[in-house]
Amino acid sequence: MRMHVLFHDNCFDGAASAAVFSRFFLERIRPGTELSYQGLSHGAGGSAIPESVFQGDENAIVDFRYSQSPRLTWWFDHHASGFQDTGDEAHFRADKSGRKFHDPLRKSCTKYLADVAAERFGFDSRPLKELIDWAELIDGAQFPSPEMAVALREPALQLMTVLEANRDPPFIPHVIRLLQDAALSKVAALPLIQTPFQPLLARHRAHVEVVRRKARLDNDIVFFDVADENLDGINKFIAYDLFPDARYVVWVGKSAQRTKVSIGSNPWRPELRRHDLSAIAQRYGGGGHSVVAAMSFRPEEVARARAAAAEILAELRA
Repeated sequence: MRMHVLFHDNCFDGAASAAVFSRFFLERIRPGTELSYQGLSHGAGGSAIPESVFQGDENAIVDFRYSQSPRLTWWFDHHASGFQDTGDEAHFRADKSGRKFHDPLRKSCTKYLADVAAERFGFDSRPLKELIDWAELIDGAQFPSPEMAVALREPALQLMTVLEANRDPPFIPHVIRLLQDAALSKVAALPLIQTPFQPLLARHRAHVEVVRRKARLDNDIVFFDVADENLDGINKFIAYDLFPDARYVVWVGKSAQRTKVSIGSNPWRPELRRHDLSAIAQRYGGGGHSVVAAMSFRPEEVARARAAAAEILAELRA
């Protein structure tokens, strides 16, 4: 029997959720099961999850949107935009399996999954406490300061950086397997992580300077466009470190795979947020959380992405 675990790709919370789910499943549901892994990413316009990804005898999705596929047997998610296709939420509400869970108020899928597994299935998550705590801090943006999130001194943040930049499909599944049994700090210290991290740190520092050069604060909102720099993935806390009083950050990026618009609210000034950002992103085929969200367009749709960013800026300023 094979369990195929589908997780939010290039995401610390996605990888951590997959590791916690795997250990839970092997300890409390079906010991000895063969586990395989596959990352899921948001496509342009919020394209549906293809049926072809459900390759196991059982299939799980963690930290990613819902699917009505009859082959999906387990689901854990905490995104406000977890239901994107027509009928998704009704299908979920009608499910009686007791194996599909959603709570958009939870900060991380990892901690949510661990809590549900403990409360409903008797799973002991204590051996994974370090991983669970860091997933909660990272995905919930619970850093004591933006400087900590940007400096990347802690092992967990170095692992986060490598996972977010990875483009080698087998790499994150390998890390997920390691995280099930080894302490997060030990995994992050491995050459497997530190070798790619060092050039990524240099690139990250260059990104800080790009944002410093291009970002502008207007009406408490930071905007920058790095599509011409061929960047679609940067540390999302850089702008808050540079502009600590910002209310929102909106930026446009691009890579060979997509053009992207990201929107976020200042985690250190939560009282300033007045909008549900996931609801805004969903209008453009994207999604996320009420406090941070994004939408993807095709690589050639830079003009469309910039127009969407302009509309979003006008709405946030109003």
